[in-house]
Amino acid sequence: MTRVAAVDCGTNSIRLLVADADPGTGELTDLDRRMTIVRLGQGVDRTGRLAPEALQRTFAACREYAGIIKEHGAERLRFVATSASRDAENRDEFVRGVLDILGVEPEVISGDQEAEFSFTGATKELAGRDHLPKPYLVVDIGGGSTEFVVGDDQVRAARSVDIGCVRMTERHLVRDGVVSDPPTEQQIAAMRADIEAALDLAEETVPLREARTLVGLAGSVTTVSAIAQELPEYDSAAIHHSRVSHDRVREITEWLLRSTHAERAAVPSMHPGRVDVIGAGALVLLSIMERIGAEEVVVSEHDILDGIAWSVA
Repeated sequence: MTRVAAVDCGTNSIRLLVADADPGTGELTDLDRRMTIVRLGQGVDRTGRLAPEALQRTFAACREYAGIIKEHGAERLRFVATSASRDAENRDEFVRGVLDILGVEPEVISGDQEAEFSFTGATKELAGRDHLPKPYLVVDIGGGSTEFVVGDDQVRAARSVDIGCVRMTERHLVRDGVVSDPPTEQQIAAMRADIEAALDLAEETVPLREARTLVGLAGSVTTVSAIAQELPEYDSAAIHHSRVSHDRVREITEWLLRSTHAERAAVPSMHPGRVDVIGAGALVLLSIMERIGAEEVVVSEHDILDGIAWSVA
């Protein structure tokens, strides 16, 4: 048994997992799992740089996580940084800050590596579930990018494309620095066209339509599941391995895209940091389901963070 810590720093959120890993049994026992919305990718698509206030929010979360890692006595730590820090001109400033706080250098991984970690984390528990036919298509809808991975027991093909919920919101739903509330039909159509073009790009590498089971990861997907179940609060246990039909995803997406900020914020399972970007994230999910003809999505709370933990164990 090895006690490990994994940090996944994405475009919208930074997450921590401290767990005991037993490679012999394939079990990963959570000791602490948490998420903080830091919006590291704020404005990156427009400026090409990490904003000073976004860096400060991220470093504050890192200081909190450093205390938790020390408290649990984790033997090994791996810090993986994804889309926003991959794209930014000033990513060296980000690397130095993390190194000073946590004592490890963040690994700015490629989209393909990100996809492999996501696949491992999402499917390790599904191996014994014969009622879920293979191959799996794992989709990780992040803030800056979405990863597509097709595989059985191992990855067969993977691709990362730039259609995350934050990137789509900033690119299509912001006018004069303010998120449209709700967006216009023209804005939604432009966003949909951008998503469809990215799916075309993904299909050049990944045989999306060969998948028999769609597995959805990350906050946009889990929030859609929470809304579908009408949960009184965010409940990881209820969300993990839940299934949401295509029709229900379409209904929720349409509601999110015509609702106001106040209406979305009133959803009891909605994290405040997702209120302005959830519509774009849900539209990415719906577009994927329509592209491959998926009747449902299997929602997983285990994702790239669990894959990072296994890699260090």
